[in-house]
Amino acid sequence: MHKNQHLIYSIIFLFFFGWNISSQEKHKHPKNEFRGVWIATVVNIDWPKTAIDNVEKEKADYIGILEAYKKLNYNAVIVQIRSVGDAFYPSELAPWSRFLTGKEGQAPNPYYDALAWMIEEAHERGFEFHAWMNPYRATFDLNKQQLSPEHDIFKHPEWMIEYGGKLYYDPALPEVQSHLTKVVKEVVDKYDIDAIHFDDYFYPYAVPGKVFNDTASYKKYGSGLSLADWRRANVSNFVHTISTTIKASKPWVQFGVSPFGVWRNKSVDPKGSETQSTSNYDDLYADPVLWMDQKWIDYILPQLYWSMNNRVANYSKLVKWWSENSNNTAIYIGHASYKIRGDSDKSWNFMSEIPNQIDYLRNFKNVSGSAYFSAKWFMDKNFDIVRHLEENQYQYPALPSAVPNLKRVIIDTPIVNEYGKDSLRYSFNVKYPYNTKVRYMVVYGAEHISKIDINDARQIVDKVVVCQNTGTISFSVPAEKMNQYKACAVTFIDYFANESTPTIIDLKKTFKIYSPAQPDENR
Repeated sequence: MHKNQHLIYSIIFLFFFGWNISSQEKHKHPKNEFRGVWIATVVNIDWPKTAIDNVEKEKADYIGILEAYKKLNYNAVIVQIRSVGDAFYPSELAPWSRFLTGKEGQAPNPYYDALAWMIEEAHERGFEFHAWMNPYRATFDLNKQQLSPEHDIFKHPEWMIEYGGKLYYDPALPEVQSHLTKVVKEVVDKYDIDAIHFDDYFYPYAVPGKVFNDTASYKKYGSGLSLADWRRANVSNFVHTISTTIKASKPWVQFGVSPFGVWRNKSVDPKGSETQSTSNYDDLYADPVLWMDQKWIDYILPQLYWSMNNRVANYSKLVKWWSENSNNTAIYIGHASYKIRGDSDKSWNFMSEIPNQIDYLRNFKNVSGSAYFSAKWFMDKNFDIVRHLEENQYQYPALPSAVPNLKRVIIDTPIVNEYGKDSLRYSFNVKYPYNTKVRYMVVYGAEHISKIDINDARQIVDKVVVCQNTGTISFSVPAEKMNQYKACAVTFIDYFANESTPTIIDLKKTFKIYSPAQPDENR
């Protein structure tokens, strides 16, 4: 073939298929994706590293986690703030956690509100902060000597059921449900969180040879239901109450649940999954499908802690099942980073397992993100997988989308009063909008104003927290991030995680601002 023909065909190929290549790149690097990590505090799994660390070390270690996951382009932390009837914040409803201070009921010394501080540090780095609570687990063992006199097992022993070497709140008691609702409401009212997060612990997992003895409660409140239906009703009523309590206080605060990865097995219910496993519905008396149907939760994050080759509970089949059986909520997938090179299923010995799981879930349009248990497994270990994620699946930043129940149009567009630059930074002053409660500003960059595309993750330059409404939002971006661009765009992210339309700035022209919301007086 003549070389000119090669050239012609190359031009035709690029003209007709160039858009498709760009589209494939966008699919490979989604602009909107939830990327979360669980930071477990119970028995010091992730943080603090020990219960006797001093405050300075605690803070340094927490910031270390944030910085590591920011580098990996994560955008949410799910931090355990109540694990066993305790608290990582000052409260009259629960004692300070011994996992934070070394002694239950003892405040940090020097004193600081750990929760308020953690939220602020997370937001400063562009993370959503999801406050993770275990509502029903009262103790991690039966050693009462290490508990504070202010713990509920001393104040309300009638609320407790001993089972499998632990103590649990009885989910059936109205006074328990009322108390736990107050616990949640206190956190929502006092702290600038983005979500309340419950995990998979509802009624406890079965312990062979043991019986969860709620006979007295069942006789008093059973109302003719079977034991299983009654227990499920207790949990569902509590979930409904928590949902309405959160929204009545702060409508933008999400309510998310990360249930065990199997709802029901197909062997007992044709609607169930092709699994042979413990299940939410039959063993934990939790019915997350009902909660989604009723719009009681904003997102669901099933813990699919199995490999893509597992025969009993297959990751691939379960992603498909949850995708097909979820509605009214955002769907994220929970991954077992703790199993890497440490599980009887040898699939976890391959560094490709987690990357392949991410690639697979991205094929489902309504699955919009991931979370990982737990933080320490990508900290100072599994370097090959971390490096692979940095260079591939998580090469570019992403923004969590607003969950379905909180999606709305932001009518305000950023009005950039001025911008300037020096050798160190680009600085912006933006008028605070009348109608939007702004959580973040997002900055995008491109080689020309015509190339700006805020749907392209590769153009995200920075995400900057907005601390308060002072009439003007002032922020800056390091020059090293901006110098390569000739144009940029800025958007609002509101407290509901919705994004505004952009205002585009030609960086080659001093104070040359283009805004679709208003005429450009500088033209």
